[in-house]
Amino acid sequence: MSTTSELLSTRRSRRIPKLVQKINGIYSAKRGKKRLKKLSLSNFENASLRDENSESESDSDDRFKAHTQRLVHIQSVLKKAPSYRTLERELIEWQERELFEYFVVISLKKKPSKNTYIPEVSYQFPKLERPTKQVREAEERLKAIPQFCFPDAKDWSPVSDFTSETFSFMLTGEDGSRRFGYCRRLLPGGKVPRLPEVYCVIISRLGCFTLFSKILDEVERRRGISAALVYPFMRSLMESPFPAPGRTIKVKTFLPGAGNEVIELRRPMDSRLEHVDFDCLFRCLSIRQVIRVFASLLLERRVIFIADKLSTLSNCAHAVVALLYPFSWQHTFIPVLPPSMIDIVCCPTPFLVGLLSSSLPKLKELPVEEALMVDLGADRFLRQMDDEDSLLPRKLQAALEQALEQKNELVNQDSDSESDDECNSLNSLVSEAFIRYFVETIGHYSLFLTQNERNERIFQREAFRKSVASKSIRRFLEVFMESQMFAGFIQDRELRKCRAKGLFEQRVEQYLEELPDTEQSGVNKFLKGLGNKMKFLHKKS
Repeated sequence: MSTTSELLSTRRSRRIPKLVQKINGIYSAKRGKKRLKKLSLSNFENASLRDENSESESDSDDRFKAHTQRLVHIQSVLKKAPSYRTLERELIEWQERELFEYFVVISLKKKPSKNTYIPEVSYQFPKLERPTKQVREAEERLKAIPQFCFPDAKDWSPVSDFTSETFSFMLTGEDGSRRFGYCRRLLPGGKVPRLPEVYCVIISRLGCFTLFSKILDEVERRRGISAALVYPFMRSLMESPFPAPGRTIKVKTFLPGAGNEVIELRRPMDSRLEHVDFDCLFRCLSIRQVIRVFASLLLERRVIFIADKLSTLSNCAHAVVALLYPFSWQHTFIPVLPPSMIDIVCCPTPFLVGLLSSSLPKLKELPVEEALMVDLGADRFLRQMDDEDSLLPRKLQAALEQALEQKNELVNQDSDSESDDECNSLNSLVSEAFIRYFVETIGHYSLFLTQNERNERIFQREAFRKSVASKSIRRFLEVFMESQMFAGFIQDRELRKCRAKGLFEQRVEQYLEELPDTEQSGVNKFLKGLGNKMKFLHKKS
């Protein structure tokens, strides 16, 4: 007869999709059994916790020490008080807002007495009124939009044929707020050579590539008949609310020849991936290269993507940032960088930017500090640090690589639930493989969130890191814990009044249920002793 623990184990596994179980199995086979080690209050207070060879972890590898010092330096360079972004917070704040802020059309105008073109706003909706502070800020944003829509304006001349392309960019305000721009570049109808136009929808903060791609499909369909049909359609859309995850909104429209239509716009349940195209990323880069870029971003390095097409730059930039979930990239993020702003690559702080290949000669002239330059068209690094393969814990990197190498095989296997279309997609598999990497490295973080005498949640940093059994994971955490990404993640958890929710927290809960009772009880016993000592010191003072 089954024991109670066996029944519980069976119920847990039923809750976990088969795809995720297979990914977990790959990691389990690579990493070994023990995950958390026994801590005692006495050896923690000594703050040494030497390894078996009695050499301190910090001294054992000067390279990792240098990484840590660099991240600490970055914190000091960013002088203003940190305002951390978290994906979940932005999704909650903005999901009930209007569908978009502005709709603009960008056209190319010929420069006087020259054979080159400059991009200009040829249509804008809604019009800005009353010169308030918000209106002035909006005007500044609108001035920047043309160069993001046509960063290659100088390369254009009239053409008879052009395949439309979809891309996105991001505007960052002085307060750190981000706004997405979703664009469709297309060729207006006609028989003679002509210049393309860009139809651009600007929204606040929320990334929803699939939803806005469908809107832009409708824009292109109407533009193929007449530009006059586009504007009433966008006006009717603006009156619609932003759909919540998993919800659908219906928009009534009229199209000559087709009559009245109802367009359905749906957001997927998993809002994290609705602006992400991992397929494009893996078409451009090999698995090994993707992991190297991922490792560089985790250590908050400077990364430059280079490609021939705007759509390639924006798709790949959004995809690599999505790999960082549950963390949020805290630094400069410009998927498509206009040539006029190329000096940003000389900035000493971390960034992720994308440049068209036509800007490469100019890039090579600039005094760029240490940076990873990635040629997306040739799957190669034009410049690197040569340590990208050694930044992640070796066994976990091997597990991540294996899960990604088997991605097609795992996706194509029999599905196991009603939500399989979303659960078993390539996007979902890739995301789950990287989520498991973070579960393996920081999945025990909640065990080290304690409450002080004032009922404030405090994260026990050193105890958290030193509780990990694997030396290579401890060494990785020593560096990663100095990043702004990690600081923002922990600050968000410390300030929450209730437990965080989301896919990562679900996977963490399942991971903690997998831990042997001895490992969990050892941590609980240590934290109880630490809490008692803190209370004693508080009363004494």
